[in-house]
Amino acid sequence: MSAPHVLVLTRDNDPHAERVSDLLAERGARTTVFDNGDYLTRAHVELAYTARGLSRRLLHTESGTLDLDTVTALWWRRPTPPQAHPEITDPSVAAYTAQESLTLIGDLWEHLPCRVVPARDSVIRRAAHKPSQLILAAELGFEIPETLIATQADALWDFHNRHDGHVVTKPMGLPWVENLAGGHTVIRKCELVSARDVAYAEALRYCPVIVQQYVPKRVELRVTVVGRRVFAAEIHSQNSNRSKVDWRRYDLGVTPYGVHRLPDEVAERCLAMTDRLGLVYGAIDLVLTPDGRYVFLEINPNGQWMWIEELTGLPISAAICDLLLEGA
Repeated sequence: MSAPHVLVLTRDNDPHAERVSDLLAERGARTTVFDNGDYLTRAHVELAYTARGLSRRLLHTESGTLDLDTVTALWWRRPTPPQAHPEITDPSVAAYTAQESLTLIGDLWEHLPCRVVPARDSVIRRAAHKPSQLILAAELGFEIPETLIATQADALWDFHNRHDGHVVTKPMGLPWVENLAGGHTVIRKCELVSARDVAYAEALRYCPVIVQQYVPKRVELRVTVVGRRVFAAEIHSQNSNRSKVDWRRYDLGVTPYGVHRLPDEVAERCLAMTDRLGLVYGAIDLVLTPDGRYVFLEINPNGQWMWIEELTGLPISAAICDLLLEGA
């Protein structure tokens, strides 16, 4: 019986992929790492069909040729999109060829007959939609923050007043704006709505934003679901003014991390969330309030985990390795 063969789709210098690849190698599995961005520049795909259907599916790279039908698991980490070949100088033609390449390479991974972690790209993109996440979370029995998504200033003013100004905003999807004047990048996290923000509420008409009731916190929780396993870490974000509103403004020197024991019913809701979204992996953000309520914020279908593992000892990488080898 041949050894399991895992294809990892990611960019260069991905420490998460490197850690799991090392664990896979220790267990005798073969790992191939490929970045979609290398297609046409350093790699090529070959698909052939007979009258009866597909006859071969090959990936040619600088290190050799891979028969994609020998792959036992596909791990969609964080690949970059295909780019136009550098010899194409016309911007319109370059954009066209990049889009055609994306159409082919994206469809290729959608139909590979093997386990896919966390899910096929189309499923990951659909699962990342925050408005739909809130609907599903409430259906599953989670408490969610009172939320407004609108582009009218009057709606924001009313929401702000009803909550006595204790509201936050966060982006709908992309958390950054790149290549601003001077080449700067602006990163947007969860932000308290200030008096200045309210004064500029008319600007909402240019772009939708999520506005939520601010949820008081005892601790914040990052719950990582891997297959049927649930790893919960508590983040004592309230220990630091920097991380009080959003723990991603890390202040690790004064914000302890620890293993958290989720109530069984909350763990079951987390598993149901990934099941309903078609995921076998998901990173869920919850708040544990001072009065003991678990409030759902969002789920990242392809979230990072390594810093949690290093701070808490939770064996998340090993669980992902198990998942990739399961049924190989």
